[in-house]
Amino acid sequence: MNYQAIIDKYYADDNQLRHILLTHSRAVADFALRVADRHPELHIDRQFVEEAAMLHDIGIFRCDAPGICCHGTEPYICHGRIGALLLREEGYPRHARVCERHTGAGLTLDDIVAQQLPLPRQSFLPETIEERLICYADKFFSKTRLDREKTFEQAVGSLMKFGAAGVDRFRQWHQIFS
Repeated sequence: MNYQAIIDKYYADDNQLRHILLTHSRAVADFALRVADRHPELHIDRQFVEEAAMLHDIGIFRCDAPGICCHGTEPYICHGRIGALLLREEGYPRHARVCERHTGAGLTLDDIVAQQLPLPRQSFLPETIEERLICYADKFFSKTRLDREKTFEQAVGSLMKFGAAGVDRFRQWHQIFS
C-alpha cells in the first residue's frame, strides 16, 4: 500500500491542513512503532501500524474544525467514520477499521446513544492489537499542538470527556504498551 498516494489524493490542494495531518500522523506512527519495537512478544504488524497510523485521520478534511484548518461540513466526531468510508472505497478495509475505532479510547454503542453522537448505532471499540496500539498512541498527540507529546496524565485528562470506561481502557492499554 502507498499511503502517501492516498494522502495526496485527498490533500493535494491544502498545504496547511496537509501539514497538520502529516505532522500529527507521523508522530502517532513513530510512537506506535517504538512501542511495537519494545514489545516483540505482542507480534505487532509494523508495516500495517505505520500505514494505518498515517491514515487514521484521513477524513478530517470533510469536518468543521476551523482551529485545525478543517472547513468541511461534518461534525468533527465523524472524522473517523468518514475516513473509514474513504479507505473502504480505496480497498483497504483493515485500515478503515483503525479510522473508525480510534476516537477517544474507542466508542461503545452505549457511548454513542448516551452522548447522542451523530454516528451509526454500533460499537466502535478497537479490537486487534494494532487497532488498540494506534488508538493509544493517538492520545499522546493533538493536532493543535504539533510540537508536543502529552504526558500520560494529560492523555487521560483529554479522555475524560468520553467517560470513565474509555479512561479505564486507556489505562489497561498503558499497562500493555508502556
